[in-house]
Amino acid sequence: MRIHHLNCGSLRKIPPLGEELAEGVVHRELAAVCHCLLIETDADGLVLVDSGLGTADLQHPDRSLGADWVAYARPALDPEETALRQVVRLGYAPQDVRHIVLTHLHRDHTGGLPDFPHATVHLHPDEYRAVTDSAAAHHQTSLDRFMPAHRAHAPLLTPASADQPAEWFGFPGAARPQGLSCELLVVPLPGHSAGHAGVAVRADDGRWLLHAGDAYMHHGEIERTPPLAHPVLDPIQQGAQTEASARIATLDRLRALHRDHADEVTAFSAHDPWEFARLTASETGATDPTPG
Repeated sequence: MRIHHLNCGSLRKIPPLGEELAEGVVHRELAAVCHCLLIETDADGLVLVDSGLGTADLQHPDRSLGADWVAYARPALDPEETALRQVVRLGYAPQDVRHIVLTHLHRDHTGGLPDFPHATVHLHPDEYRAVTDSAAAHHQTSLDRFMPAHRAHAPLLTPASADQPAEWFGFPGAARPQGLSCELLVVPLPGHSAGHAGVAVRADDGRWLLHAGDAYMHHGEIERTPPLAHPVLDPIQQGAQTEASARIATLDRLRALHRDHADEVTAFSAHDPWEFARLTASETGATDPTPG
C-alpha cells in the first residue's frame, strides 16, 4: 500500500505566526491547501480521502462553489491541482478511484466528486443522515452546505458501518467503510459539521495517519501548550461550527492524542500548509520543509 499526500486546491495565502518565525519552523507565507490522501491498495483500487476542488469548480467557480466563498477563499483554480489530474499523472485512469472517504460534505472537500462519478463515497453515519434524512436536526443546513453542483450526479453516498463501533486511541465510535479491506476507519471528530469525522489509515510501517479534516486548522492548536490558533483561520472555524462545545472537546482529544501517541499517530488537518509541506517533504525525502 502506498499513500500520497495531495494538495487538491490552493486557497488564499496566510502568513506564518511570529513564534514560528522565531523558531525557524517556516520562512514565508504559504497558500492554504486542500489536503487529500490518495491510497494505492492491492485489493480495493485507489482510495481518495477528501476530494478538494474539482474540474467543474474551475470552469464555473462562482456557480459551483459560491461567489462569496470564492471571493473570500481566493482559490488558485489550477487544473493541475485537481485530484483527477494528479491521479492521471501517477499513471492511473479516473475509473481506478473506486472509493472516496470524506471527512465531511463542505464544498472544499467535495468538489472532486463529479470527476469520479462511479466511486462509492463513504461518510460517517451522522453526516450521511444529516443530508439524507429530512427529519434529522441538521438536515437543511447540511444539505445547503453540500453544494448542488457537487451532488448533481447523484454520488453513491454510503454510511460507514457503525454496527460494531471500535475505539481508536480513546476516540469512541469509529466506523468501518463498507467494502474496504485496508485498515481504514472513520473516526468521529464532532463539532464542525453534523457528522464531521477524521479518516485514520494504517500505513505499512504500522503507523497511523489521521486526516482530521476541519477539526482544527493550524498545527499550533494541537502541538502547542497553551494552544496557538491562527488569527486568519480561527474565525473560519468558529463561523462554520455546528456545536462549539463539541468542537472544543474534539480539540482536547486531539491534543491528548498528539501528546501521548505522537510516536504512533501522525495527525494533520485539511488546510494547514505547513503541515502539508512537512509531510510532503518527508514523503519525498526533501530537506526544505517549506517549498514555494
